Amino acid sequence: MQLFYKEYPGPGKPLIIMHGLFGMLDNWHNLARKFAEEYHVFLLDLRNHGQSPHSDAINYPLMADDLWEFMNQQGISRAYVLGHSMGGKVAMEFALRYPDKCEKLVVVDIAPVRYKPGHNDVFEALFHLDIDNTQKTRKELDEDMQEWISDFGTRQFLLKSLVRKEEGGYYWKFNLPAIHKHYDEIIAEIPGNRSFKHPTLFIRGSNSPYIKDDYRRAIAELFPDSSLVTIEGAGHWVHAEKPRELIGTVEQFLR
Repeated sequence: MQLFYKEYPGPGKPLIIMHGLFGMLDNWHNLARKFAEEYHVFLLDLRNHGQSPHSDAINYPLMADDLWEFMNQQGISRAYVLGHSMGGKVAMEFALRYPDKCEKLVVVDIAPVRYKPGHNDVFEALFHLDIDNTQKTRKELDEDMQEWISDFGTRQFLLKSLVRKEEGGYYWKFNLPAIHKHYDEIIAEIPGNRSFKHPTLFIRGSNSPYIKDDYRRAIAELFPDSSLVTIEGAGHWVHAEKPRELIGTVEQFLR
């Protein structure tokens, strides 16, 4: 699959960044511009997200292979790989499958464990929104979404992927039916019996429950040369809430 991407040419080694579930590469635009002062940055839209192709299939081996294909298309033999949330699991799977192509790995606020379903309210909201209604405004759709999602930031994050049709109404950039159908594979663990021995950095937000101390053993088994940094005052969207701190932490590790 040929993924949609944006390139930010810089003087250093390639740095590939992947977004999380329901996201897109634009979520990392401002950070990519900053990283490009030292690295040659590529932002990717993962399959079924953003402007990348839609497919009925979505799982971590497939998405890792998508990244492998992208690197070959771009002539990139090795890169620093960074992923947030779902993109972090893609990055972990990629590093374990193709260790020679990943020089260093950065995983933002996700662990290689199976998570309990946590997006029921999001699916309810997205499936109930009347996006085919040609009379609806984005403001009205945001108001409608409040029945299921009270958090303003989460609603605005989702609405970034809502696109207006020329004939009226809207469509989602992400492939909602496929994501819902394969959600169990998205929350799945990254299988063991493998290890990535290159340097690896896990970053978590102090207010986020995604990387619990109990998960550190599972992390160490797959990534024996790993460290964990906690960014104070950040939740799950560390890059949006504490961008300066995240950039500094990543750059220190990559140097």
